[in-house]
This record gives sequence, structure tokens and C-alpha cells, in this order.
Amino acid sequence: MGGLPEHKASGEIVADAWDYSGRPAVRSRTGGWTSAAMILVVELNERLTTLGIAVNLVTYLTATMHLGNAAAANSVTNFMGTSFMLCLLGGFVGDTFLGRYLTIAIFAAVQASGVTILTISTAVAGLRPPPCTAGGQCEKATGAQLGMLYLALYTTALGTGGLKSSVSGFGSDQFDETNKEEKVQMQKFFNWFFFFISIGSLLAVTVLVYIQDHIGRPWGYGICAASIALGLMIFLAGTRQYRFKRLVGSPLTQIAAVVVAAWRKRGRDLPSDPTLLYTGEAAEEKGAPQMNGRQRLQHTEQLRFLDRAAIPDAPAAGGQPSALPSKWRLSPLTNVEEVKIVVRMLPIWATTIMFWTVYAQMTTFSVAQATKMDRRIGSHFQIPPASLTVFFVASILATVPVYDRIIVPLARRLTGHPHGLSPLQRIAIGLLFSILAMVAAALSEIKRLHAANRSNPTTLSVFWLVPQFFLVGSGEAFAYIGQLDFFLRECPKGMKTMSTGLFLSTLSLGFFVSSALVAVVHKVTGTGSGGHGAWLANDLNQGKLYNFYWLLAVLSGVNLAVYLLAAKGYIYKEQRYSVEDESVTGVELAEEGCCHA
Repeated sequence: MGGLPEHKASGEIVADAWDYSGRPAVRSRTGGWTSAAMILVVELNERLTTLGIAVNLVTYLTATMHLGNAAAANSVTNFMGTSFMLCLLGGFVGDTFLGRYLTIAIFAAVQASGVTILTISTAVAGLRPPPCTAGGQCEKATGAQLGMLYLALYTTALGTGGLKSSVSGFGSDQFDETNKEEKVQMQKFFNWFFFFISIGSLLAVTVLVYIQDHIGRPWGYGICAASIALGLMIFLAGTRQYRFKRLVGSPLTQIAAVVVAAWRKRGRDLPSDPTLLYTGEAAEEKGAPQMNGRQRLQHTEQLRFLDRAAIPDAPAAGGQPSALPSKWRLSPLTNVEEVKIVVRMLPIWATTIMFWTVYAQMTTFSVAQATKMDRRIGSHFQIPPASLTVFFVASILATVPVYDRIIVPLARRLTGHPHGLSPLQRIAIGLLFSILAMVAAALSEIKRLHAANRSNPTTLSVFWLVPQFFLVGSGEAFAYIGQLDFFLRECPKGMKTMSTGLFLSTLSLGFFVSSALVAVVHKVTGTGSGGHGAWLANDLNQGKLYNFYWLLAVLSGVNLAVYLLAAKGYIYKEQRYSVEDESVTGVELAEEGCCHA
């Protein structure tokens, strides 16, 4: 990536950007790498904190709070799912009310508060149950103790959601895409953005996890709280140098407006001639632009019930109202067509959730497996169970260059696709990898249980778990890039932020589906730890975790079949509309990807 480029001075005014006092932004005094570097620090600390908590949380819940494996796994997946789901709330608040700067500042403070509470909850003896007795009797955490812990976790999740939704976009605001030099700098900014994410992730799963396990949780979480507070101070220190953009509104509002307007007119007959539908041209002539630089879309015959949102109440000539309408009563045809595009994407969206359900197991039961295995390297060092997550990073780093240098050229010759594989094909490969990962996980658990029946239950090396971590990580490289490309390119230009929202919601729902599956399996197969058929027993050596992995493999296989049917019937937007090219630049693709976990 090279060094951070120096910002060249210029007295030129930046279009569509303002400084902290509301005056037009001067290029030489605002934005550029100085501002971007302060924002990158915030992202690094957010990654360090969120991942540092998530990957090692299951061991704290089982070993210290004395929860069962199923309850601990659900606590982790619910925390992660909530963090991603709250990105939608953070994005809505930032786009509609606060703006990106205030959203980052406020939610960074919220996250720092949450981690501070978490630090206190792990440091104060009265906020956790006493250690297990010599006879193995363990007292489960009380409701008040768990309440304090969950208050800390979900306050942290709220802060994480706000930061994820705005920090990358605010970083891109510091560069003027209409300026050739700054556009190149923006591309380099996203390279650095991903680099800082990787650094934060690596520090979290190695150094931070080691501190938590060997020095103490309060020290580990205290470092997180201090880093977020430091990042916030650095971020605020750059206030006078930042460039600010006007609020653009949330695409969720547009979807809601179209649905409400269509519902209000559910009894109206649809016109046989689509030219009678409201296009918004009259509003533009009256000085209230509706398109806002977006592309006008042609009418389509599918999902015609939504067309009712564009039926004027009192049509004038050409189907256009005589007065400016409320968006909750009448939506321009392009707004309706944009919502139709999103609806058509939903089958693909729904069938990608299962991948992240499999992904969730890598931070829950796979970590629990590692605690029951031989983690020694040499005679003095033990790998922290949560540090196995480093194989995620390793597999992604290995898969991406292999894909770019080998798979893409080969696939380009075989398929003729300019990118080698289409977005939907990449997602399919990722889903296939998730099935193989669960098969590997089931087989490794069977082998681990076989070893556990011997005199020493921890003789099997923890490196037997590497295949499942590596397969999920490689699958993520395909599924993540494929989803990102699909949602970004297929979402309408007028609903650009929706692409990130749709992507992040699959992660969120994947964690929640994992929680639901664990709860159902735990209830159906039993909750005991004495070997009465429970798949997810409190003592993994007495359970049948391999059956849970087999179940996930089967469900993932069925999901892949449904996905292939949905993908086969999907028509890409450029094939559906005979309109101007809507290809997306690499800068936009990088911008939408920066909110990834």
C-alpha cells in the first residue's frame, strides 16, 4: 500500500462539503489524509474491542459465570447479532438526524461506556459467582450478576452498531471524488481501512485474548475501554479539519413510504397504461427535485401491487398531480421500481443467512471444543482457545490471492464472465464451503470424543480443529465478496446505503438463527450433562455436539439447493432494464465493504 500520501495544499472550495462552522470547505484546510488518519484510529479500536470481546466471551460465560454451553453460545450469538442489527439503526440515525460525525462521536462514547461497565463487572467479586468447589460443584451466576453483564454487552453492541454504520462513510467524505487526485487517495484510504481492520482483528485474537486468559479479564477489557476512549479523543481533536456532508435521508424511509402509500390505495384499480402513474416530473418543475441525481427507471410488470403507491389521488393531464404530494400518499414511479428491485433480491438475501449461522459456530462451540483439547506448543506455551480464530484471517489472506491470481483467470476462460465468476456463483461456492466445514467439524468432534474416552481426555491436538476454521474462513472470502458485490451492484443508485444494510442484516440474522437452533436442539435433545442423549451437554465429553454439526450440514445443504433455484431464476438488473450503464466503481465497492465484521 505504501506510505500515507501527503495532502497537497490548494485554496479551492470542495463542492458539496462544509467545515465544522458550516462554511464551504476549503481543500487546503479540510479533509485529506490528516482527517482520514484520525478516523482510521477509531476503526482500529472498534475492531480490537468488539472482536476481543466476542471471540473469548464463551469461555468467560462457561468457566467464570458457570453457564451451560448452549446458554453461553446463545449469549455470544445474540450479542453479535444485535451488534450487526443495530448498524441499521445507526445508519438510519446518521443519515436522517445526526449526520456521520455526531453519530460516530456519540456511539463511540456509548461503546466506551459499555466496555467500562464490562470491565467493572469482571473486576468486582460480587458481580460474578464464586469459583467452583474442589468437588466440582459450581454456583451459576445470579440474575443480578447476569443483568450487569448483559447491560455491559448490549451497551457495547449499541455503540458498535453506530460506529459500523458511519465510520467508513465519514472517512470517504474526507476525499472529493470529483477531484482526480483525491479520488485516487480515496481508493488508497479504503486499502488502509481494511488494513487497520485486519490489524485490529489480529491484535484482538492474539494479544488481547492472551491478556484476558493469562493476566486477567479486567486488564483485557480495561485496555479495550481505554483504547476506545483514546480513539474518541483523537477523533474529536480533528473536528476543525473534517469535511461534512448534508443529511441525505435513509432508504428505509423510502421503502416505508412506498409500502404505506400502496396500502392506503389497496382498493384502487391499477391503470392499464403505466404512463398514468406519477413520475415526479411535475415536482421537479416546481423546484422540488425527486431524482436527486438518481437514474429514472422503467416500469416493470412484476409486483404490480406496489404500483398503487404511484397512482395520483387527483390526476391532472398525463397522470401528474397539480400540487406537490406527501411521500406517504404518493411515490414517484422510480421510487416504486427501486423498492421492487429490493423485493426481487430478497430470495437471495434469505438464502445467504445460513452461511453466517455456520460462521457463528466458530466463536462458540468450536472455541468450547478447543478448551477440551491439547493446546500446548512446546513445553511452556498454551494456545488460548479463542486464538484459533486467527485461522480465519489466515485462510482469508490465503484464499483472496489464490482467487485473484488463479481462479479468476481460469474461470474467465471457462465462463466468459469478465470477473471470472459472477457474484451469485461466488456466493454458491461460499455456501458449499460452509457445508464442508460442518462435515469437518462433526468428524473432528467424533475423533475428539473417541480420544476423551481414554485415560487422558485432552490428548488430542487442538490443530484437528484447523480444517473447520480454514473452510469457514475460505468460504467467507467467497460468500462475503459475492454478497457484497451482489447487494452493491443490484441495489438502486438511489438506495446505495441499503446495500450495506442488507448485507449486515444477513450476518445479524445468521447469529440469531444460530441462537434459535441451539435453543430448539437443547430443548428437544435434553439439557443434562450426564449423557442422557443431550447433544449440547454442559460437559462436551458427555454430549453429542457432532450431531449438531451434522444437522447444520444438512440444513446448509438444503439451503444451498434452495439458493441455486433462486439464483437460477434471478435476472441481473442490467439485463432487466435497458438503461444507461450502472456499473459500480472499485471505490464504491470498497466503501460498502468497510462495515464488515
